[in-house]
Amino acid sequence: MVALAAATALLAGCSSKGNADNPLTENKASGDSVVVGSNNFPESTLLADIYGEALKAKGIKVTYKPNIGSRETTYGLIKNGSISVLPEYNGALLAYLDPKATPKTLGQTTDAVNAKLDSKLTLLNPSAAENKDSVTVNAATAKKYHLTENSTIADLKDVAKDLVIGASPEFQTRQQGLVGLKSVYGLEFKSFKALDAGGPLTLAALKKDAVQAADIFTTDANISKEKFVVLQDPKNLFGFENVQPLVHKSALSQKGVDTLDAVSAKLDTATLLKLDIQVQMENKDPLDVAKAWLKSAGLA
Repeated sequence: MVALAAATALLAGCSSKGNADNPLTENKASGDSVVVGSNNFPESTLLADIYGEALKAKGIKVTYKPNIGSRETTYGLIKNGSISVLPEYNGALLAYLDPKATPKTLGQTTDAVNAKLDSKLTLLNPSAAENKDSVTVNAATAKKYHLTENSTIADLKDVAKDLVIGASPEFQTRQQGLVGLKSVYGLEFKSFKALDAGGPLTLAALKKDAVQAADIFTTDANISKEKFVVLQDPKNLFGFENVQPLVHKSALSQKGVDTLDAVSAKLDTATLLKLDIQVQMENKDPLDVAKAWLKSAGLA
């Protein structure tokens, strides 16, 4: 997991041209009613509830379209206006839009995304909260190959041929997936098992050793509970992964922009992990968790 301090420092030192120009204002959108969507994993739904309920608190009518699917689906829906707001992860979105991009800072990541986005879309301010994809191994695999939290993805080079890796189907063809693991780290796994995006199928398969390695999100509370080992990514394959709202310009008023920016300003990695634990480990309703945090943060 990326250190909170590092993320905060990046936010303080980097800026995005896309944010400074307030591109939404020129559309003169009323923003009286918006559609907030989410991808098909629990944290995305939680983030959609957080941003959506913040908009509701400002008198904006919100409709939710949760758990839609992968980025390959949701990007098209926000581009055609079916979704107004989508919580995104800037690095993963950039990898989808421009697999060859290698930004060195958070600000460069945001600018690179905005340069590739459809002209009807833009990113708002990033939060300090990050949740990265990772190559994570189960306890048995870690023990067998002497892997610790200080081990890196490169340490799998000689043993990947004996391991099954599990992830969402899209992971098989993404640069931030098997493609990059081969080109950047030289890894070729025994086989790939299509599961879900860091969700219950992937977690269960890793726990039961049906897969020995998996793409697990780094804010997943199951990592600690199940003694999984997240391998370090020194070559930065998974890049920057700050939570950052992607919006359809015509759908959000300046009041809406300011509201979402205020949420992002108070959302950090430690907070996101605490909220994830409530949803994933304590089985609380993400909408209730979102409302409680917004109230505690003075945002509702």
